[in-house]
Amino acid sequence: MSTCSTVSQDLDEPIAGTAATATTWLLLEQPGPWGAKALTQSHLDPALGRALEAAAQGTGVRIALIRRPGRHADCGGPAERQVYVAHTVPGNVWLHAATISDPQRLLDLDFTTLGMGDHHTFDSVLQGQPHTGDPLALVCTNGKRDRCCALLGRPLAAELAASGVDGVWEVTHLGGHRFSPTLLVLPYGYAYGRAQAHAVKEVLHSVREGRIVVEGCRGNSAWERPGQAAELAVRRATGEAAAEALSVVRTDGAAPRWEVTVAHVDGRHWRVSVAQGASAPPRAESCGTSVLGSPARMDVVALRELRTATALAS
Repeated sequence: MSTCSTVSQDLDEPIAGTAATATTWLLLEQPGPWGAKALTQSHLDPALGRALEAAAQGTGVRIALIRRPGRHADCGGPAERQVYVAHTVPGNVWLHAATISDPQRLLDLDFTTLGMGDHHTFDSVLQGQPHTGDPLALVCTNGKRDRCCALLGRPLAAELAASGVDGVWEVTHLGGHRFSPTLLVLPYGYAYGRAQAHAVKEVLHSVREGRIVVEGCRGNSAWERPGQAAELAVRRATGEAAAEALSVVRTDGAAPRWEVTVAHVDGRHWRVSVAQGASAPPRAESCGTSVLGSPARMDVVALRELRTATALAS
């Protein structure tokens, strides 16, 4: 059976520069079934879902629902729900956790400051604390968005959980279902596609040591798509694996061409030329549509290291 993910893989569609964009992720545990628009199509109060969407609009915060892997019968709301918030911008990466009984309390959060990397509102409103456990592996399993997420994501989440990997959750939507199974790893915010269990375990082992695996990586959600592609290209060119070593400090231009400046914490800088292309031949970008499209792709066409004086002048 041909699906959007098999077509994408067969056509060798590039995966770098395709991660969802968010400086901060807010994750709320919600058991039971999810609709395509999970915040308003689940057993969460849809009025609360709409209010949360409105509160997060334009703040850099992306809200998603999570649930434990397994069967999803919902026999009423959980007495306690797990909540996580993570900021993914290098130099200020953190992951905090809380448990709540009333999800309405999320509306008391200051979404603007959360998006800017300040966790104090989360800690004070929800009695949040730094997460001290293993990294979070969030596997997209929402079949109502695209069947590939259920067909490929749910078995991956189940396999990881069954093999004893802690921190595994199913999540509602990470974008790019044609790259299923997709996952987001927190706290650093790097997304992966076409993931297999053994590769995910390697990624999580590296994250525990503060390192990033580039293979299969879609990008860091802290950056826009050209920046994601540019940062990964610098990692490939230099072999840099330290999670917070690189930052996108400047992006000039507009589609279809950008000049992205990537900086290393040691002072080195690179100028990366990124061009937006169209994937060919046309294909269905989702299993839910018969319309053929040409997904945008981020192609790195040039990369050069800048002299220190040049970098500072730019």
